[in-house]
Amino acid sequence: MQNALTIDVEDYFQVNAFVRHVRRDEWDRYPLRVGQNTARILELLDEFEIKATFFVLGWVAERLPGLVKEIHAKGHEIACHGYGHDLIYSIGPDAFRADIRRSKQILEDQCGQQVHGYRAPSYSITGRSLWALDILIEEGFSYDSSIFPVYHDTYGVPDAPRFPHVISRPAGNISEFPLTTYPLRLGKKEYRLPIAGGGYLRLFPAELIRRGIAYINQQEQQPAVLYFHPWEIDPDQPRIKAGLKSRFRHYLNLHKTEDKLRHLLRQLPFGTMRDTLENSRNAMENAVAHAY
Repeated sequence: MQNALTIDVEDYFQVNAFVRHVRRDEWDRYPLRVGQNTARILELLDEFEIKATFFVLGWVAERLPGLVKEIHAKGHEIACHGYGHDLIYSIGPDAFRADIRRSKQILEDQCGQQVHGYRAPSYSITGRSLWALDILIEEGFSYDSSIFPVYHDTYGVPDAPRFPHVISRPAGNISEFPLTTYPLRLGKKEYRLPIAGGGYLRLFPAELIRRGIAYINQQEQQPAVLYFHPWEIDPDQPRIKAGLKSRFRHYLNLHKTEDKLRHLLRQLPFGTMRDTLENSRNAMENAVAHAY
């Protein structure tokens, strides 16, 4: 069973963990490393002959106009990560619409194709920003991958379905590929262990992630999604002064990420998110649309 491999293309100084330490108007002062790190990722994917989905930040695409073209030329899917990496529930509907419209136009102009997919910065489609799904539908997106079905301090819809499904909204329907969780049973209770990648990939052993995805594929007969960022394979990136919690989340095990990725890419089948969703289309269409 094919799983979705996804890369959120943003740079080290743009992450939510540093939002109180790096102002938006300071972004251009920081040396860009996202281009060289994405090039390394493209080489890695060539090595394993894998195609992936790149959720590209519009701000990055605007400053590195050749990057989207290079990703697209290698046969990978271009998807939208918004323009300014703002948390959706913090900026409101009007600013959100302007943000995704701007980014979508930049990406489509650069790759010459329609952009179908969207992922919110820091998975910020939550219970208080479900209105964003209607705007995505109205702006021409056919799928989203922003909902993390866990409890977390900045994101999460804990009771959301764990696997790809169709969401029914007043504006229409949209396919959702939620971030992957493993059903961890402790006594009579079941918990959702996040194994979708990112900080969880850096925190957990790669073999635990592999076994979790294999279980989902084989026992639950469902696809998983794995995500990471270009800065996560860059242990030499400049250090930003921030609090202990933010530094722990961002810098933990950066030197191990590439080896962990190799372990997973070597042993699990991956492809683009759009193709993986298409492979799940029949099951999704036969299921009742989930109304959020």
